[in-house]
Amino acid sequence: MPSIAKSQMQKTRAQIQPDTHFLKAVLLLFITLFLSVLATSLWGDDQKDKPQDITEHSRIYLVKLKGSINPGAAEFLKRALREADRGLATCLVIELDTPGGLVSTLRDMVQEVMASPIPTVVYVTPSGAQAASAGAILTIAAHVAAMAPGTNIGAAHPVNLGSGGEKDDTMKQKVENDLAAMARSVATERGRNAEWAEKAVRESVSASAREAMELKVIDILAKDLSDLIQQLDGMTVRLPDGPVKLVISNPEIIQIKESLREKILRTIADPNIAYILMMIGMTGLYFELAHPGTIFPGTIGAICLLLGLFALQALPVSTAGLLLLLLAVILFVMELVITSHGILGAAGLAALLLGSMMLFDTPKTGVSIDTDVLLTTLLGVGSFLAAITYLATRATLSRPKSGAEGLIGEKGLVRKTVEKMGGKVFLHGELWTAVSDETIPVDTEVKVIDIDGLKLRVSRTHGDKS
Repeated sequence: MPSIAKSQMQKTRAQIQPDTHFLKAVLLLFITLFLSVLATSLWGDDQKDKPQDITEHSRIYLVKLKGSINPGAAEFLKRALREADRGLATCLVIELDTPGGLVSTLRDMVQEVMASPIPTVVYVTPSGAQAASAGAILTIAAHVAAMAPGTNIGAAHPVNLGSGGEKDDTMKQKVENDLAAMARSVATERGRNAEWAEKAVRESVSASAREAMELKVIDILAKDLSDLIQQLDGMTVRLPDGPVKLVISNPEIIQIKESLREKILRTIADPNIAYILMMIGMTGLYFELAHPGTIFPGTIGAICLLLGLFALQALPVSTAGLLLLLLAVILFVMELVITSHGILGAAGLAALLLGSMMLFDTPKTGVSIDTDVLLTTLLGVGSFLAAITYLATRATLSRPKSGAEGLIGEKGLVRKTVEKMGGKVFLHGELWTAVSDETIPVDTEVKVIDIDGLKLRVSRTHGDKS
């Protein structure tokens, strides 16, 4: 009797899992590229009538805000204002370079700056930097607005970056009117050009540093930080408690740096990063469900999904978009267990596309996923999921490679003449009892056509017409 495992004696279909090495490599490369971008982002670089002099301290606190206006940047600014207040700072200089960001976050930052007991100076620098969109209004809200030569400010009209169409004209008009009123109110309070501020919102006008100085949008044109500090000396600004004259001598520059938590929040609160995290999470978990026991994709997927969900708490998420993404996951999982010939997978991809476009409440905040990020991520994730589904389907439909059924079609060599009464065939390193309707001599190659328990039914291979 041949030596065979118990599982081979039972007539159960045992299917082999498809080779997943290249899928793991693709997923690992995708995650490595994302983490490298993330690491680069994380580690990169009572007297109201008479002015009151601040002469006891000449400490100037400095913070650098670069990138989008999001909850991470707002938290960093709030902490910097508190530290500057506790440190009895002469002023807080905010070096700004931003393309804009969330309107809701902008409101929080403007409120903090307007109510600050410490003079705040927003300095758009270095040359080539911008204070666009939300950054323009934040600059106007500062006690002192300054720019370096070669920088620009403006283009504050709320825009829809990712959905690719007009979704609600009435809502867009309301958002525009609201933001324009905010810009005019802030500029008027600071004694700056309110008409230009409103045009920046309604007409997306922009100005260079010199033009902004001529238009009285900013107060100072400074080539560098030293030049800025020299021009600040002697200026009078109005704080909530009254006017204050800045007297600066032998200034001590104290730079406040982001904490790790603020770096992480600022980075993942970017809608594009949050979206990519969600997609990596979904893909990793789907891979783990399709091939249980791989561990690595499921672990990374769970971590990325949790980070993505954390980021979504800080972003204006659309319920409909989030539900469509969850529906896409359900449809993809169903594709693994239900033979739909790709229908469920296609429906899942459509739900993924629509959910991605609707994920953020763009008409309310003017923020959404960048079109290039959206299309690239959808193409990558869609291709990856399609490859997994294809391999899983091929494995399901393929002939068994193990167990008793896996022997059918296999070829062996006759070691003892095979006839109706029996014989011996050498197959897979073992001797099997075999029978045949014809007499087959020793050393003849035969093929297994059926199996009954531990007895093989064979035929000559040369008679195979297939």
